Amino acid sequence: MANLVLLHGLGANGRVWDTWPHSKHAPDLPGHGSAAPLSSYTFAAMAEAVAADLAVRRDVVLLGHSLGGVIALELASGRYDVTVRRVVALGVKVSWTADDLARASALAQKPSAWFATRDEAAARFLKVSGLQGLVDPAGAVVDHGLIEQEGRWRLAMDPGTFGVGAPDMPALIAASQADVVLARGERDPMNTDAELHALHHQVVTLPGLGHNAQVEDPDAVVALVR
Repeated sequence: MANLVLLHGLGANGRVWDTWPHSKHAPDLPGHGSAAPLSSYTFAAMAEAVAADLAVRRDVVLLGHSLGGVIALELASGRYDVTVRRVVALGVKVSWTADDLARASALAQKPSAWFATRDEAAARFLKVSGLQGLVDPAGAVVDHGLIEQEGRWRLAMDPGTFGVGAPDMPALIAASQADVVLARGERDPMNTDAELHALHHQVVTLPGLGHNAQVEDPDAVVALVR
């Protein structure tokens, strides 16, 4: 898996994959961690930014979680000078209501919130990324997701990333030049088996796992990219 590229979900960063013992490339998505923000966020713009700094470009296997799964599918279109052999899109929210989009748009318009302590900022990071109870609040992924300035703390994440919108999953899957697997944790509230099966013939459900299955049980998810 020398050319394995791991793409994190909304609110997280590349350090979320630190526990994976395999050779990998795990960049920060635009507007997350240490990656530069974009003036506006679309799946194509995010994929272009990821591709521009990608350390490997041929015979790539992409494992993307949530937002990262959508970016992985976009990269597999062949439009970014990256040859992708396989995409595993894990935990992607595929059904969006008008209310979902309105809430996301409202969040995208809010300025970054500042916190008086690292603990408060860390709690916010863990909530936004869905990593509560799954990672150490004092750990590297949290540190990488925070910025301290003059004794105050905020998330490194650009709030504008919330406004990326809903993916056109049928079009993304149809355009993929790679083998595509849609995967989900059995307990993931972001999607259902029926929704994924309606989109694609290759669907894997991971028993007992939730939205961040790649953190809960890395070995179960690694099996999907072998």
